[in-house]
Amino acid sequence: MNTWNIANVKIANKIVIAPMAGVSDKAFRSLAYRFKAGLVYMEMVSDKAIVFKNEKTMAMCESDDLEHPLTAQLFGSDVESMVEAAIYLDENSKADIIDINMGCPVNKVVKTGAGSALLKDPDKAVKIASEIIKHVKKPVTVKMRLGFNKGDVVCFDLAKRLQEAGVKAIALHARFRSEMYEGKADWSYIKKMKEMLDIPLIGNGDIKSLDDFIAHKEDADALMIGRGVIGNPFLIKEITDYLEGKKQSEVSYQERLDLCIKHARDLMMLYGERNALAKMRGLSVHYITGLPYATKVKNDLNKIVTMQDLIDIFNKYQLFLDDYYCAGN
Repeated sequence: MNTWNIANVKIANKIVIAPMAGVSDKAFRSLAYRFKAGLVYMEMVSDKAIVFKNEKTMAMCESDDLEHPLTAQLFGSDVESMVEAAIYLDENSKADIIDINMGCPVNKVVKTGAGSALLKDPDKAVKIASEIIKHVKKPVTVKMRLGFNKGDVVCFDLAKRLQEAGVKAIALHARFRSEMYEGKADWSYIKKMKEMLDIPLIGNGDIKSLDDFIAHKEDADALMIGRGVIGNPFLIKEITDYLEGKKQSEVSYQERLDLCIKHARDLMMLYGERNALAKMRGLSVHYITGLPYATKVKNDLNKIVTMQDLIDIFNKYQLFLDDYYCAGN
């Protein structure tokens, strides 16, 4: 299973689940742990929101006792508030690791000087990491990209400096900020960084299938999966079965529909029915991707308002699928 460590945190396998805004809440993380992901990240949270005790952000920092190992990810650009927020996570969250986001490409984060904007100011990036490390007990890690503008590679020098500052692991998304999520991740940068670092390197970018995982499993100490597990946490099981030498088993449409319903119910426990089903409008469509005649069903799922709406759509779809496969399709 290739166990590894970040400082004193033991991690059972090479599967790391990325922090995804609007996705990586407790309901989603419970699915990741259910299928035996090695390390799971929380959604990133703002330093300022923690400092000012924003109610929604405080709730996002909560986790269940069974969620281990777990990484809490912080974004911001002000040294003082980043340290204050990191101390809060160190003392009050159940997370095992504190991660500094230096890779988020979205404009609302970048325009504040946070996320991948820190790649344009390596001195400040190192200062933030150094000061946080001085003030917390939990291991500190960093998630970054290759650089801000395509062709302007800063990740190698920055990674070396962060390692010297005491960062315990680095996750590298092999794209530039200017690429957002377009094109293909260039894993040659990840392989090169692995050779130069003494701390663990987590490779990130375009791991969407078992074949992708196998192709890159030696390129880094662990592999981070993001969009590939949205609506498809079964990918985690597929990879863990592979790592454990188990025979691969195909996921049935019934399993997909049932897990989507469970996900929705877990979201209801967190957010109430209305807000949970609003989230599920975007998530549920991923659960049926690749199934026969899914397009019409996806259109219906985009309109769900209540839990019963979701159940009714899936009950009807299941009857269709039963007939479809019984007919020998």
